[in-house]
Amino acid sequence: MPKTTGILIDLSGTIHIGDKLIGKSKEAIQKLNNAQLPYMFVSNTTKESKNSLHTRLNKLGLNIPKEKIFTSLTATYDYLARNSLRPYSLLSKDALLDFEDLPKEDPNCVVIGLAPEMFSYEEMNKAFQHVLNGCQIIAAHKARYYPAKDEVLRLGPGPFVSALEYACSKEAKVIGKPSPNFFQSALDILGNPDVSYMIGDCAKDDIEGSQRMGIHGILVKTGKYQTGDEDSSEKKPHFVAEDFSEAVEFILNQKM
Repeated sequence: MPKTTGILIDLSGTIHIGDKLIGKSKEAIQKLNNAQLPYMFVSNTTKESKNSLHTRLNKLGLNIPKEKIFTSLTATYDYLARNSLRPYSLLSKDALLDFEDLPKEDPNCVVIGLAPEMFSYEEMNKAFQHVLNGCQIIAAHKARYYPAKDEVLRLGPGPFVSALEYACSKEAKVIGKPSPNFFQSALDILGNPDVSYMIGDCAKDDIEGSQRMGIHGILVKTGKYQTGDEDSSEKKPHFVAEDFSEAVEFILNQKM
């Protein structure tokens, strides 16, 4: 019986940066469609709701079905709902739309995503007080930095999560990449294929995290990639590609 293949694909820094597609990403996605290879976009994006992300990607001409997008906000919502948690949120206004139906009175957790407007001393101190009073720290993800629209690297939520952990002597629960549960949830949606790949621009969150799960990590030299990233961790990439298009060609060649 032929082995099944599934592909997990990062978005920001791999497919696009801001409102600009990277290389021939659109054509590469079409090649996956033509080859009928199952794939899922897995993103740590937390600045915007899933609806807003879906709309923005379609404006880029990608025409991605919403059900093919799995974000750390989606996974965070699932975790909160499953554990009856009431969040005090350090999230952007748009990201909060994904949490509208959750109770928020008398919070028992602090949720942090990428929300620069919420990282003032006043807001961080409110979060600090909640944690001191017993709230759990939940990080939608803990990325150190991300590529902005101008392709300049900017601080991610990770440094702010770490500041809260340090101040409170508590460890955050990290939901998104590189959490094993996040990768497994995405693979579950794909039907747990026999062979799986993860294509992304972050050696730590995309590649090291996936390789520890037995997923073949393909690092692309776009987005937040820095020279030498492929040698920066114990779990080396399965393959290093110049961009997403080359990564897709590599996978398609394995299927021949």
